[in-house]
Amino acid sequence: MRELKVVGLDVDGKRIICETDDSSETFALRADDRLRAAIRGDKAGSSQSRNDAEVPTMLRPKEIQAKIRAGASVEQIAASAGVPIERVERFAHPVLLERARAAELATAAHPVLADGPSVLTLLETVTTALIARGLDPDATTWDAWRNEDARWTVRLGWTAGRSDNLAHFRYSPGAHGGTVTALDDAACELIDPDFNRPLRPVAPVAQLDFETPEPPAPAPEPEPVEEPRPRSRKGKPPVPAWEDVLLGVRSGGQR
Repeated sequence: MRELKVVGLDVDGKRIICETDDSSETFALRADDRLRAAIRGDKAGSSQSRNDAEVPTMLRPKEIQAKIRAGASVEQIAASAGVPIERVERFAHPVLLERARAAELATAAHPVLADGPSVLTLLETVTTALIARGLDPDATTWDAWRNEDARWTVRLGWTAGRSDNLAHFRYSPGAHGGTVTALDDAACELIDPDFNRPLRPVAPVAQLDFETPEPPAPAPEPEPVEEPRPRSRKGKPPVPAWEDVLLGVRSGGQR
C-alpha cells in the first residue's frame, strides 16, 4: 500500500490534493461525508465506506487457500464471494497441488482391516477389488482434503454401469506409507478381503440377434410324370377243336 501526503485543497475547495513522497504523482481526493467520518474517527462511517469500496477484495488469499484445503472448489468460492474465477485460481493452485499430493500418498498407505493393516497398499487393494468385479481400475478419480482436525479425507470415485460411486477413507501418514481407514460402506466393501461379493452388481444385457434370417430355399419343382399309354388289345385267332384237326376241317366249317 502506497502512502500519500496532503498538499492542499483544490480551487473549488471540494477536493484534497495529495501526492506521493517523491512528488512524481498527484491525486485528488473528494471530501465527502465518508472522508469526514473517517477523519472524525467515526467507526460506523469508516466501516461502511470500507464495505462499499472493498466488497470484491474482502476474500483474502489465506481465506481462499483455507477453503480450498478444506475441499471447496474454485468455482464454489468464486460464486459465493462474487469474485472472478481468475482471482481464486491464482491463490488456489498451490493448495490444489497439495491436495493431489495427499491423495497420491494415500494410495500407497495400507488399509486397516479387522486383524490389522493389510500388506497390500490401498491402490493395490482397490485395483484387485475392481478387477474382480469386472470394472476398470484406470477409470477412477482420487481427491483429498484436510478436515478441521488437520486429518486428511481421501475420496475415490468410479463408475459402474450408469451409477457414479464414491468411497471415503481417513488417511493417517506414518511409517511404511501410513494407514487408511474406511469411512463408509462403499470403502468397507472395497477393502474387504472377500472379493466374491459383488459391488453394486449390474445385470448383464442380453445380446440380441438383429441379423435377418435367410429365406428358406424354394422347393424343387415336381418333374412331369409320363402316364403309361394304354395297350391296344387285338383279337386272338380262335384255336381249332381237336376233332376238326383230325378231320381236316378248318375253323368256320371250311375244309
